[in-house]
Amino acid sequence: MNTTTHPAARHDHCFLGRDHRRNERKVWLVIGLTAGMMLVEIVAGTLYGSMALVADGWHMSTHAGAMLIAALAYRFARRHAGNPRFTFGTGKLGDLAGFASAVLLALVALLIGWESLLRLARPVPVDFTQAIEVAAVGLAVNLVCAWLLRDDPLHHGHHHHAHGHRHPHGHHHHDAHHAPGPSRDNNLRAAYLHVVADAMTSVLAIVALLLGRSRGWTWADPAMGVVGALVIARWSWGLIRDAGSVLLDAAAEGEAVRQEIREAIAPTGSEVTDLHVWQVGPGHFAAIVALIATEPQEPAHYKALLAPIHALAHVTIEVQRDVPALR
Repeated sequence: MNTTTHPAARHDHCFLGRDHRRNERKVWLVIGLTAGMMLVEIVAGTLYGSMALVADGWHMSTHAGAMLIAALAYRFARRHAGNPRFTFGTGKLGDLAGFASAVLLALVALLIGWESLLRLARPVPVDFTQAIEVAAVGLAVNLVCAWLLRDDPLHHGHHHHAHGHRHPHGHHHHDAHHAPGPSRDNNLRAAYLHVVADAMTSVLAIVALLLGRSRGWTWADPAMGVVGALVIARWSWGLIRDAGSVLLDAAAEGEAVRQEIREAIAPTGSEVTDLHVWQVGPGHFAAIVALIATEPQEPAHYKALLAPIHALAHVTIEVQRDVPALR
């Protein structure tokens, strides 16, 4: 039996997403903007009697908290990227933070929906003009934050492949800021969804307030809150599903990597008897491949065949000789 393990082989397990530091800085900037606007909207909504504005301010406060989770996760993952206590690095910490933020987003949706239903039953007087002005400022801040946190396709792993440097024994060395394969940073995505939810709530608030001022539809304000709650709940479920899949080693992107591995090994005539592929960070996948062949090659030979699969950041290969009598 041959494996890739070698006492002299050294490699790191730093599987952070590319642009990790850049994303971390952007999240801290957005936290500052969000916290400032949050205070303004809560005070103004209370003074002017707008449920939509108060809801926007309060759920912006939870979003600021969620983005704090994202920022601290980036920081912790970066500082402990080389800590041997984390067997496969800290690349999945962002998915853990994203999952937590998604749960918080679901609670926000529940609270907004409940408060809006209460306001439908018991309407309150609204100072429409001043509330509209504050909601417009809130929307502007949210749009700036969303622009800062957008996932730029030009920086996406599908469009830019950064090759890991391979050591003589087949192990990889990685730049912590360059993910070599398909990359979805669920930590950044969570922060982005929180500010987009803020922006959507601001838009709904403005529409409701305009309808209330022009047509006297006081029910439109809480009704828009219910609509916003439903949309936010849908977004949170999508993030819970995707981040949870990574945490449970069931990320959908892993199936494509698995298929690439089988296609790369097939021409050798070897049979893949066991294959495990899981995500260890944004754009980084690890694999354990067990092969059986009548004329087995050294593990390094098979690792060379897998080299073009840029998403593979850590590969372990086990090779056995095929003995027909034993099969």
